[in-house]
Amino acid sequence: MHHTPEQRAAFDILLNDPRLRRITDFAAELCEAPIALVSLVEDSRQRFLARTGLEATETPREQSFCAHAMTGANIMVVPDATADDRFRDNPLVTGEPGIRFYAGAPLVSADGQPLGALCIIDTKPRPGLTPLQHEGLLTLAESVMTLVEKKRARVALEAEARQVRDERDDREQRFTILADTMPQMIWSTLPDGYHDYYNARWYEFTGMPEGSTDGEAWNGMFHPDDQERAWARWRHSLETGEPYEIEYRLRSADGNYRWVLGRALPMRDSDGQITRWFGTCTDIHDQKTAMEQRELISHELSHRIKNIFAVINGLIGLSSREDPEIRPVADKLRERVMSLGKAHDFVRPHSDASRPTKRQSSLQGMLEELLSAYQSEDGTRVSITGDDIDIDDRSATPFALLFHELATNAAKYGALSVPDGRVAIDMEKGTDRVCIRWHEQGGPRVSEERKTGFGSRLIEMSAERQLGGKAERHWNEDGLRVEIDLPASSMIRL
Repeated sequence: MHHTPEQRAAFDILLNDPRLRRITDFAAELCEAPIALVSLVEDSRQRFLARTGLEATETPREQSFCAHAMTGANIMVVPDATADDRFRDNPLVTGEPGIRFYAGAPLVSADGQPLGALCIIDTKPRPGLTPLQHEGLLTLAESVMTLVEKKRARVALEAEARQVRDERDDREQRFTILADTMPQMIWSTLPDGYHDYYNARWYEFTGMPEGSTDGEAWNGMFHPDDQERAWARWRHSLETGEPYEIEYRLRSADGNYRWVLGRALPMRDSDGQITRWFGTCTDIHDQKTAMEQRELISHELSHRIKNIFAVINGLIGLSSREDPEIRPVADKLRERVMSLGKAHDFVRPHSDASRPTKRQSSLQGMLEELLSAYQSEDGTRVSITGDDIDIDDRSATPFALLFHELATNAAKYGALSVPDGRVAIDMEKGTDRVCIRWHEQGGPRVSEERKTGFGSRLIEMSAERQLGGKAERHWNEDGLRVEIDLPASSMIRL
């Protein structure tokens, strides 16, 4: 018979089990028989898991009475084996133990699979079992199967637990191997933040003995100036479950401190409860040093460019003093150069300390900087609404010239020339096009004559030639309106 691995394991465990032996002893006494067996029928043999009155532990399957009994629905009774065609020539009948009478209750698993029989054997023929013996043998067979099924279930549960442990050990081994091969330092903590794992890279970087930085000891590896800040950020993540990210200096094996980027994310169960934190420390010291050097170079270049703007403005001023008749043009030119300087300073590379509050790719941020001289204290004189638009250093220059001209003209002739005047700038970003609207309100009525000046041509040149779009002006009763339509591709390099 084919038995599952769990059944075979259960049978091996139950072999000679004292509980089964008590059942065969009781069966023999109940039925007044010299022999009682719990027989397990297999492919080529029958094994006796428990036996009373018999020395043999197994016999060949072809000699088995129980192989017949286990297929029935009730107890199989053989009153005299010598008179039964199935068994008269059986060696167990013609030889030892000299079977004459046999009664076997089938042992069937919960899924209907016949396993063997609980049987009693006598060496003398008998007419059968009494009703009490018949019922008792069935009850004892049920007890045998209860033991077998419990043991099988326990074996299956233990096998499943073993498989889970093996799979977990395999996952842990895979994780450890993977973690140790990564260039980052990897760590994990319990939900309360207690550090209980570091990969090999951590110990290699810090030079600390394994296990020496468990718990809260890891904080001692931070630069003293960074400890309080790092702990505060870590406590915030533990309390809120928010991702952890911070830059700090970590002491390396040679005793020097290097900048690292620390990050961590929580792992949650099906109820959303945090079960563990996994984090990394990435050495960013070389990048940070390079950024600082780049910042120094950027400052130096910016300083030199500003000096060039200053020299240009100085030359313009000197020329206007020598030729007073060009002073009005010179003043306008100086203002335009200054607007270019502001645009350059906004989009140039910055460090964290010098970076503007607005994104450097933000058109709104650059316009706020450029038009700050015209803004009121309450921030309502110049309003910028709508979609923010990304720009780069290429598009910043024509934008600076364009909006500088609009603002200076408004300050001389339009809405910004009177205290109650207002300018509204609205930006709309589409898939392929960008539309920017300039609307003056509350100023004197504007004449269309303004469009013939150099400033008007400068606006057209910035919008059309440099940004590849167009600018349309409308002199309405309530103030000048300018609609600037540009291709999105001219805003920022892809």
